[in-house]
Amino acid sequence: MFETWVPLIAGLLLLVAGGELLVRGAVQAAEQLGVSTLVIGLTLVGFGTSMPELVTSVQAGLSGAPGIAYGNIVGSNIANILLIGGISALICPVIVAETALRRDALLMLGVAGLFATLALMLPMGRFLGVGFVAGLVAYIVLAIRQERSSGEQGAIHDKSAALLQADPGLGRPSRYREQVLPLLLVLAGLGLVVMGGTLLVDGAVALARAIGIGERVIGLTIVAVGTSMPELVTSVIAALKRQGDVAFGNIVGSNIYNILGIGGATALIAPGAVPGEIIAFDARLMVGVSVLLVVFAATGRRIDRREGLALLVGYGAYLYMLWL
Repeated sequence: MFETWVPLIAGLLLLVAGGELLVRGAVQAAEQLGVSTLVIGLTLVGFGTSMPELVTSVQAGLSGAPGIAYGNIVGSNIANILLIGGISALICPVIVAETALRRDALLMLGVAGLFATLALMLPMGRFLGVGFVAGLVAYIVLAIRQERSSGEQGAIHDKSAALLQADPGLGRPSRYREQVLPLLLVLAGLGLVVMGGTLLVDGAVALARAIGIGERVIGLTIVAVGTSMPELVTSVIAALKRQGDVAFGNIVGSNIYNILGIGGATALIAPGAVPGEIIAFDARLMVGVSVLLVVFAATGRRIDRREGLALLVGYGAYLYMLWL
């Protein structure tokens, strides 16, 4: 059993370290090329923090483990809302900005419902993958235009802002004028992320077989929470700094990236059907907790500690049902 856990834990560590190097190198390279801070935050940082989920789901899809591939996506969204949202609200009540609620939270709810509906009707093929990725690109372009014209900051801005708070040095201009070091960081980060994703998927499949449970459960829990660790850390740091609006935007932005970006890329590169158990229960639960988050956020434009406790208890109940 010990040998089964080693690749799983090593994979998670490599994913986190590789994602950090990838984001750092990409940001430094973009700064040196004169790319605006707004575009860097809404694209490179946003995509970089979702890279562990992306590589893991694609690797699982290519390895013939759809339970892990789509369990990771759906489980990460559930964990973002119930676990990360609950912990953040317990530390500090989460304030909800108008743009994050009106535009981003409703979009998160809409794409969750769209994913659950399409997965029920169709296999996740390349056509749907292209549509999902195109939807994410359109959303980012719209957000950049709105934030440039009106100054209103939404969820994907907060997703990058949360990471910059966790690592303030990331947003400072690089001391290096050459492109060599940033590119080396990007390449090293990509290498570690790919290696980590492979180890994580192999370890997850081996663990499922060793303890006699389905890959779906491993994907929805251990893999999903592990790949969501960057979001957990950045949201908790934002809550500790009494910046609950950033924590909310980070959760909502991550969920949008997970479904449109990671779900789309997985369907595009490794098309296949979403496992029936995920469609029948977990995807519907994802939609339900998304509705719950929007309701909590809309009442008083904040998620207080009692609501945070309810979210956290809900996640405990979900884990109990899965592992029962």
